[in-house]
Amino acid sequence: MLPGLAERIDAALPQTQCTRCGYADCRAYAEAVAEGSAAINRCPPGGAEGVARLAALTGREPAPLDAQCGAEAALRIAHIDETGCIGCTLCLRACPVDAIAGARRRMHTVVADWCTGCALCVAPCPTDCISLLPPASTATGWAAWSAEQADAARARHARRAARLARAQALREQRLRALTPTPAVDPALLAAAIERARRRQAAR
Repeated sequence: MLPGLAERIDAALPQTQCTRCGYADCRAYAEAVAEGSAAINRCPPGGAEGVARLAALTGREPAPLDAQCGAEAALRIAHIDETGCIGCTLCLRACPVDAIAGARRRMHTVVADWCTGCALCVAPCPTDCISLLPPASTATGWAAWSAEQADAARARHARRAARLARAQALREQRLRALTPTPAVDPALLAAAIERARRRQAAR
């Protein structure tokens, strides 16, 4: 793998973090493409232009988008019907770029300018109050998205990942503090010390 290739591939991806490529996020897909374990035609949000970009970076032949990953389509933004929202926060946890605002038992809403159209918030909603709005434009792929939007989405995704990692570390720290240290049997400790003394004396 060429030095920095994964970074250049990641920079050529739209950063929707939609997982349609089969990887956890755009960075994971970029790394798989860079090491040769993933095809370059698995990113529907990037469209045909995205495939061409990856082909130029990797030296591979362009190919039609993999239909199993989805089709190139116009950008559709998520919308929450606030009359049906129960504030369960499942959509907040699902959104990879923190584009949903709200709190537990409070009405949620989508920050439209931040939404990447990944649709990951739709399935977890228990009241089916989240839908994807009809596209505002017929443009698809990179014609419907910009490098600035991709950079902003990447930054939000990174901040979210860092926040979740901190929260996980804090939970583990609290769990360790709550876990009692096993008491040492005095007899076993004395026997261990005696064995150590005997080994020392035998030297």
